[in-house]
Amino acid sequence: MPQATVHLLRHGEVHNPDGVLYGRLPDFHLSELGQEMARMLAEHFRQRAEQGARITYLAASPLERAQETARPTSEALQLHIHTDARIIEAENYFEGMKVTKGELRRPRHWPHLVNPLRPSWGEPYKQQAARVAAAAQDARRKAIELAAGDFGAEGPEAILVSHQLPIWATRLSAEGRPLWHDPRKRECTLTSVTSLVFDDAGSLLRVEYSEPAASLLPGAASTPGA
Repeated sequence: MPQATVHLLRHGEVHNPDGVLYGRLPDFHLSELGQEMARMLAEHFRQRAEQGARITYLAASPLERAQETARPTSEALQLHIHTDARIIEAENYFEGMKVTKGELRRPRHWPHLVNPLRPSWGEPYKQQAARVAAAAQDARRKAIELAAGDFGAEGPEAILVSHQLPIWATRLSAEGRPLWHDPRKRECTLTSVTSLVFDDAGSLLRVEYSEPAASLLPGAASTPGA
């Protein structure tokens, strides 16, 4: 089987006027800026396809912000949006709250803060990385199957629209780095693209990172994990 690339695309900015950690809560949609980001990413992938990239498979987390980010790319590349629950946002005890220093000082939260290495407030990092990595391998295989017979094209590619923490945990795991980290130092901005490049046998060759919508980031929401 040929070399393939799976792009882990983080969703665009979300309308969140109350500044809560929305996690897996429903009805959190892209802001106007987020929609513009999604359109810019669609143009980025359309241009890649024009230059010879064979993008054959598109999937998104079931959450609205991921589906809405995927939609312009779906239209630009004429690809169906598959829904993959394995690339959903991480579970988090603080979902729905405004996570401030004052809130974290409340004794009722302390049992959930005892082990940042796991982390104790949500889904383990290892579990997040494992489920996204499994989804990426399936997407790699599907991209190859869908590209079968197109011998003149570049290696097949897939796009998975997911969320900051699962993407970052997957990248750390892929690069053999510790999974515990400072959330403020994640290299995974809104609508950034973390690309997993696989060899013919499905082994990871390298990780690439880009920010096609970098021009829209100044002034955008910067809440870690949002």
